[in-house]
Amino acid sequence: MELEQAMRDRRSIRGFTDRPVSREMMEEILAVANLAPSSMNTQPWHFHVLTGAVLEAVRRGNTERMLAGVPPSREIPAHGKYEGVHRDRQVEIAKQLFAAMGIAREDAERRQDWVMRGFRQFDAPVSVVVTYDKALDDHGPVAIFDAGAAVYGLVLAAWERGLGAVINGQGIMQSPVVRESARIPEDQVILTCVALGWPDEGFAANGVKSLRRELSENTSFQGFDEDGMGWRLSEAAE
Repeated sequence: MELEQAMRDRRSIRGFTDRPVSREMMEEILAVANLAPSSMNTQPWHFHVLTGAVLEAVRRGNTERMLAGVPPSREIPAHGKYEGVHRDRQVEIAKQLFAAMGIAREDAERRQDWVMRGFRQFDAPVSVVVTYDKALDDHGPVAIFDAGAAVYGLVLAAWERGLGAVINGQGIMQSPVVRESARIPEDQVILTCVALGWPDEGFAANGVKSLRRELSENTSFQGFDEDGMGWRLSEAAE
C-alpha cells in the first residue's frame, strides 16, 4: 500500500474481532514506528505491548476505579474542557459516532457504556502503552512531540497490514493501574495507549471517518514568487 493511500484511508477503529494478533506482526509494526524522527536523535519513546491477562488487569482496574468515582490520574497534564472550535470538533465526531451506533441523545445508559469502552481499550486484543523518558521532562514538550510521531507511524503500519487502531487516552486514564499491571519503569512517563486488533466489519462506528478542515483554514504560504515557486535567494538578492 502506498503511504499516501494509507494516510487517506486510515480511520480510528473502535470495534475488534476476537482474532489474536501475533507478536511477530507487532514487532514488524513497531519496527516501522521506531523509524520516526526525533529531536537531536533522542528517540525518547518506549512501547509496552499488552495482551491476555496483563491487558485484562488494566481493563479491570481502569473500569473499577472510574465507576467508583476515582478521579483520573494521568502523568501528563490533562487537556481540560475544550472551548470554541475545538469543542465544536469534539462534539462533531461524537455526533458522527453516536449516529452510526444508533445511540440517542437521551439514552444515558448506552452513552455511558460507550464511554466505558474507552476505559476498556475498546475490548481490543492488544494495547500498546506508549511512554517516554522522564529525564526529558525538563526539556519541555519536545519528547511528547517526538513520541507522537512514533505513534502515528505505529497506526499507519498497523493499517497497512490490515489491522485497525485507535489512539486512546482513556485507556491510561488510571495510570497507577497501568504502571503496576504492565510493570512500567519509574523512569518513564506514561503518555497514551493504542488499542489495536483486527477490525470488526459489523461494528458500525468503524465506518466513521472524522471530517477535516481545508488547507485554506490552517495553512499560510509566504515568500513564493508570482508563479507560485519557492526559491532560495542568492546572496546578491539577500
